[in-house]
Amino acid sequence: MRGYFAVGVDGISKPMNLGNLLRISHAFGASFFFSIAAQVSLKEAQSDTSKTQEALPVYAFRSAADFRLPVGCRLVGVEITDDAVELPRFRHPSRAAYVFGAERMSLSKDVLSRCEFVVRIPTRFSINVGMAGAIVMYDRLISQGNYGERPMAPGRAQPALPERHEWGAPVVRHRK
Repeated sequence: MRGYFAVGVDGISKPMNLGNLLRISHAFGASFFFSIAAQVSLKEAQSDTSKTQEALPVYAFRSAADFRLPVGCRLVGVEITDDAVELPRFRHPSRAAYVFGAERMSLSKDVLSRCEFVVRIPTRFSINVGMAGAIVMYDRLISQGNYGERPMAPGRAQPALPERHEWGAPVVRHRK
């Protein structure tokens, strides 16, 4: 898989949710984590049993105006809006930062206005931010990973596609 991704939250106020999303981001291999206008601190996020902040950079921005991303990183808001693209129809950018809203709120207008893309998970109603994060990261993994097509028959796995260098040549792995 090429590129990288980051995960962040806008205005989060529940320590358990912050910790869960940190842990899920770490488990799926996020390159960094960020918060914007968080109402809780990392110290309060005791549900992050993987100790994410020891494994990857975690950035805290006081406001949307202070928020910065690396050059070329595209901001993807995850929100229920009329014009949001349903997640199964979305092509993930190779360099992306996914931002999720607070528990009882949506993404702030300031953060939403900075999103290059807005996607929604096709559920009947809003779900927990940790669960939403896991679904988005899993969708990214499946759509950008090296898994090949799904099998035609139940339970029958297709071989994975060979990894490729930028110029298209297969990556050769030698066993010791």
